[in-house]
Amino acid sequence: MPLTLDNVTWPLRTERLTIRRATPQDADAVWRYRRDPSVAEWMYRLEQDQRSHHERFQLADQLPQTLVALHGDTIIGDLLVRQHDAWAQDEVAAKAAGATAEIGWVFDPAVQGRGLATEAAGALLRLCLESLGLHRVTAICFSDNTASWRVMEKVGMRRETHAVAESLHRSGRWLDSYTYALLRSEWEEQGSDSSPLHPPQ
Repeated sequence: MPLTLDNVTWPLRTERLTIRRATPQDADAVWRYRRDPSVAEWMYRLEQDQRSHHERFQLADQLPQTLVALHGDTIIGDLLVRQHDAWAQDEVAAKAAGATAEIGWVFDPAVQGRGLATEAAGALLRLCLESLGLHRVTAICFSDNTASWRVMEKVGMRRETHAVAESLHRSGRWLDSYTYALLRSEWEEQGSDSSPLHPPQ
């Protein structure tokens, strides 16, 4: 059975980022950029105020799968790793337990254009496919969220699904959505050198 985030030695470090598990004390730093309209446009849930954000951020089913990315001492993004069972026939279901994960990211617009989201996404893939030994990783976004799916492509994920008018945006528009995916075998074939992780210091 694959490992989980509880088995990882934190923090993780890339060339420019430190990535660690989120704590309740990170809520204010995350709220600072999540309330930006350009970020909130694509969020699943639009928190109305800081208090509701704090309550949601600390939920028992959310905080354990949330990571934060720091540049220097500043939190500039939060990351999702939602590990789950792959679909399997009953006789082999135990081998599919915890074998896949959905990843995601939200970054402060102030750091946009510097490749930091791409660096973090590459680190998530390495974490899932190498450190945790998962079979498959997916990421999902609105097709209009160009910045997000471009990151998925930069880290070597392939567009697997284009669902037409499948997702209802809070604006009232039905939007297309994209699902990207990457298998561990594909990651290994690519050489997996795009975002090296450095051991904790």
